[in-house]
Amino acid sequence: MFKRQHSAPSEEQGAGGSPEQVREDGSQGEAREESFPDALASVVGTHDIKKLEILGGVEGVATKVNVSLNEGVKSEDISDRQNNYGSNKYTEKPSRSFWMFVWDALQDITLIILMVCAVVSIGVGLATEGWPKGLYDGLGILLSIFLVVIVTAVSDYKQSLQFKDLDKEKKKIMIQVTRDGYRQKVPIYDLVVGDVVHLSIGDQVPADGVFISGYSLLIDESSLSGESEPVNVYKEKPFLLAGTKVQDGSGKMLVTAVGMRTEWGKLMETLSETGEDETPLQAKLNGVATLIGKIGLGFAVLTFLVLTGRFLLKKVLHNDFTHWSSSDALELLDYFAIAVTIIVVAVPEGLPLAVTLSLAFAMQKLMNEKALVRHLAACETMGSATCICSDKTGTLTTNHMVVDKIWICGKEKEVDASEGGDYNAQRRECKILKVEPFNSVKKKMSVLVALPEGGLRAFCKGASEIDIDDAFNGNNIPDGGYTLVAVVGIKDPVRPGVKKAVQICLAAGITVRMVTGDNINTAKAIAKECGILTEGGLAIDGADFRNKSPEEMKDIIPRIQVMARSLPLDKHKLVTNLRSMSHEVVAVTGDGTNDAPALKESDIGLAMGMAGTEVAKESADVIILDDNFTTIVNLAKWGRAVYINIQKFVQFQLTVNVVALVINFVSACITGSAPLTAVQLLWVNLIMDTLGALALATEPPNDGLMNRPPVGRGVSFITKAMWRNIIGQSIYQLAVLGVLEFDGKNLLRLEGSDATTVLNTFIFNTFVFCQVFNEINSRDIEKINVFRGMLSSWIFIAVMVSTVAFQVIIVEFLGTFASTVPLSWQFWLLSILIGAVSMPISVVLKCIPIERETPALKHHDGYEQLPSGPDLT
Repeated sequence: MFKRQHSAPSEEQGAGGSPEQVREDGSQGEAREESFPDALASVVGTHDIKKLEILGGVEGVATKVNVSLNEGVKSEDISDRQNNYGSNKYTEKPSRSFWMFVWDALQDITLIILMVCAVVSIGVGLATEGWPKGLYDGLGILLSIFLVVIVTAVSDYKQSLQFKDLDKEKKKIMIQVTRDGYRQKVPIYDLVVGDVVHLSIGDQVPADGVFISGYSLLIDESSLSGESEPVNVYKEKPFLLAGTKVQDGSGKMLVTAVGMRTEWGKLMETLSETGEDETPLQAKLNGVATLIGKIGLGFAVLTFLVLTGRFLLKKVLHNDFTHWSSSDALELLDYFAIAVTIIVVAVPEGLPLAVTLSLAFAMQKLMNEKALVRHLAACETMGSATCICSDKTGTLTTNHMVVDKIWICGKEKEVDASEGGDYNAQRRECKILKVEPFNSVKKKMSVLVALPEGGLRAFCKGASEIDIDDAFNGNNIPDGGYTLVAVVGIKDPVRPGVKKAVQICLAAGITVRMVTGDNINTAKAIAKECGILTEGGLAIDGADFRNKSPEEMKDIIPRIQVMARSLPLDKHKLVTNLRSMSHEVVAVTGDGTNDAPALKESDIGLAMGMAGTEVAKESADVIILDDNFTTIVNLAKWGRAVYINIQKFVQFQLTVNVVALVINFVSACITGSAPLTAVQLLWVNLIMDTLGALALATEPPNDGLMNRPPVGRGVSFITKAMWRNIIGQSIYQLAVLGVLEFDGKNLLRLEGSDATTVLNTFIFNTFVFCQVFNEINSRDIEKINVFRGMLSSWIFIAVMVSTVAFQVIIVEFLGTFASTVPLSWQFWLLSILIGAVSMPISVVLKCIPIERETPALKHHDGYEQLPSGPDLT
């Protein structure tokens, strides 16, 4: 603190006065009230200073909208103001109804072909077999299609609602206003015309308005004007527009237009809302799905040609080629339906669905854990993060300064937190004359106050190495004639749980680097306390870092653990070099407007929700709502869970694909018929696509995920371990189903006219139970214990129970439509046992050693970690 003996200036006189009551009843009053909101909005929108002067300037506008600039809006007037001037909301695109999702699901070309087949089947069936028997085959296909469409539509509709809720959370911005005579935070959507809004660096201007007062207010209007040069706002140039950003300084504004009456609202009206972009993994899996679909199409065409060829050859051998009946047409149609259904089964539309489901589930859970994911891809990418460049203040520390020591009148004194005195009483005694807001370049803030007994006192808060003689340089604060009164030492304590969170990151192969604007000694002390700075690590000053040559940077960047006194460009340069030189997947935290370039450059930008500015939040992929480093660790854990869950689902689906395609194709080639009908294949498709995705893609993470290294950029998504499991399970299932198909009647001692139908039903039932148990096997790709945490995953249990229940209904009660017959309890037990054998087979497969594709886990100091525990085994 510095004291300067000087007489206090006289208090400036305001031109306010009591607000004028605007008449709302009577014809004249109504005409005036109806036209006034638009006229007022146009004044700011057109930057018409003459019209503003005619209205009496900001004080005149305040009078006309019936508000006191000191007291602000009264709470009881809010609803009336919203009725008269509109609410601060923009017209949104109407939500898509459930039936629109049903319509989208019906657009699938293979389902359309199957519907045509079903209708033709009903027509031919009625002509040959009469009512109602002729309906059964076609109606069975239609019911299966209906079930697939409804389940798909429900899933997509629920996701859309979930994303809509998350989108609302993204748009929740709190703004400071003066209401009822005191300063308070309100949601941006609750602003009304007449509100007195407080703006500071990094804030988004929430509505159109006029400048009341402030210090060095600099506005970035590029979002509206496209001009990169910031605009100074002051009393002679007082217009502020919604959607612009505060680049520097602070100020107060009077809201004159909200919602669709603002210039931003008019711009939004011309734009249509776009959906989420495809995530990298979705794009990759769509490519996989297309490839598998083409293979399936080839199998389907071959199956149809083989079945049709055998049928025609049979007619030729029986000299029956010239005699064609409606039953022949029905048989050919059945072959075509089987071929189309093979395509339905082969096309793994569940792959992108699994990604979306997993990401949506993770996003919802992370919301509960104080992390708002703004972009889908971020949740997925965070699972591969190898490095976190974290701020210090507010993230690693509490962002709550505590007085530690004080030097006053030449004496040093330890200070207890309980001795801070009556802060509010001190504030009331002094009048603030001038303010220089804090920014990262000056690294300080200054306040000039008039003392009650006369004279001036300057308070300066900031970095410890500030040059006292130069502390109030500039035009705003007097720059000489000071007497040093006191120096107060303040510190920002480390958050509870941060040290443990850092240890978890290091065990998971994630390097934590602290990038701060603080003094290097302060930074090193905090980094050591958090466990970030180790013996082999490097702490560097930003000025030293930016002066290094590219060769020197390449050498030191892997060892950097702390960067102090960093400028925003230093942070940006560090992130760029980490990504290009070291090929790291970098997550960056930021809270200031100047952090925006680094947040955008990183793989995952993490903005602080409490201390962060709106500019930082808009540049980020994830908003950490509680500003806590532990939340970032939870985000990494969920990101890994998303990746692993999708791998589990892909392993499960590819196994079903291989078995369904091969068994139907081989059987068609050898016996001339397919053991799995169109309806049965559609049910299997439902199990492995929608229900399988729901079961495997929504499992919560376990702590073991943070004991393995992150997935590298170049690592194949389908790992060697997955191929081992897919091939092993496919061989088992094909061997069992093949034996049953070609020698089942003998083995099961089936006789009589219904022997073929019973055998085909048993094969279908066994095939489904093989998938049920393989779904359990797929819960862990590498570990033997697949039951860990299963009971806590209620979605997985619900899907398993539903699958078995529907299978019982299909076999026992829907035989007419599904071409099945009820099975004896012995056959049910045998189907379950054959399916269950896949579990010990899974154990044997997991004991087969494979070469790991992931890079060796390295500590942040560059040394490889010695294997221990399960890794050693």
